[in-house]
Amino acid sequence: MLKTELFEIIANGENSGVEFKRDDIRPEQLAKEVVALVNFQGGKILLGVDDDGSISGLQRSDVEEWVMNVISEKVHPAILPFYEEIKIDERTIVAVLTFPQGSSKPYVRRHNKAEEVFIRVGSTSRLATREQQMRLYEIGGMLHTEVLPVSRTSSNDLDKVRIENYLKDIVNDPDMPSTDAEWENRLANIGFLTEPKGMCTIAGIVLFGKQPRQYLKQSGLRLFAFNSPDKEYKAELDAILDGPLAARWDFTQGARQLIDEGLIESVLQKMDPFISEELDKIAENFQREKQYLYPIEAIREVLINALVHRDWTRFVDIEIGIYSDRLEVISPGCLQNSMTVEKMIAGQRYTRNTIIMEIMRDYGYVDFRGMGLRTKVIPLMRSHNDCDPIFEATEDYLKVILPRRKG
Repeated sequence: MLKTELFEIIANGENSGVEFKRDDIRPEQLAKEVVALVNFQGGKILLGVDDDGSISGLQRSDVEEWVMNVISEKVHPAILPFYEEIKIDERTIVAVLTFPQGSSKPYVRRHNKAEEVFIRVGSTSRLATREQQMRLYEIGGMLHTEVLPVSRTSSNDLDKVRIENYLKDIVNDPDMPSTDAEWENRLANIGFLTEPKGMCTIAGIVLFGKQPRQYLKQSGLRLFAFNSPDKEYKAELDAILDGPLAARWDFTQGARQLIDEGLIESVLQKMDPFISEELDKIAENFQREKQYLYPIEAIREVLINALVHRDWTRFVDIEIGIYSDRLEVISPGCLQNSMTVEKMIAGQRYTRNTIIMEIMRDYGYVDFRGMGLRTKVIPLMRSHNDCDPIFEATEDYLKVILPRRKG
């Protein structure tokens, strides 16, 4: 780092990714700042700089060794910074510790025989709440929220007809349960019920629940439409859709026919008038031809990805917004670990909710290769709308924007 870069960082002050500390800081305090940064997006700790930005310089003679010892002893899992020293003048040196975003969250500080989780909130480091810790465990792949129990539920809250249709017709299970005990055992083994109390799991209620949103408020979809590029007071459509993800299909006539809609089919039907327009041209059946403003398969793929990969620790619905110039799908939760938008576009795969993903793949909703964005959404948007989709990832959500077809 150049001295001019260091001065610029100091001039901008502390923030979510920058912390100033004197080098007489206590070991447990340094560990706290390290843990908070790597649990967020990484960042820098400047040793030898006071909170007000004045440069006091290093006083210790063994700063690098001391830093590495503190981190190895008090931060878990292990993570090491890039360490460098910047010479301000003949007497003054500042140490810069640069940390990447941690890939094994949550990181903890070990102190006084306790393990504590800290997160970065603005320019301060604070103890994480229970909900924040749960999100960190989920992001780190150490907590699979889809198998958590949904309170006040039982097997009676699952649509047995749809589950029978799945087992018998979708996966061709040769050994169907015949008694209540056998059903409870099968549903628990699949991951739809918990043991021993037999409550529905999040996966079970989302995939096959009779009324999922009655017990899991964030399991629905909020759909709204505006005749403008912005949200207005009066929406042309504002609806919350509830229902199981899995549809019910009939195979008795050879071809697969839809009997009962799932959530995907319901939302696409509800959206149809707002993503299409009738042409002046009359078709052979004396009906006006319909033109879609977006490729339907691209919308379908984006919706399925939002439902399959959403973060169930976030207590908000998936939002679908239709505007005069675009369609937006917002899925709660950040991308897991080291996944980025660039990696996602390149075709790198990740699974947050394995059970939900596999069931939806059995139905054919999910691309077998798991590369729907690269092989469907992007090519379809280029050919149909002459543009690329836009992806926006934050700590709170992943937003996919499909610009509207022009002309």
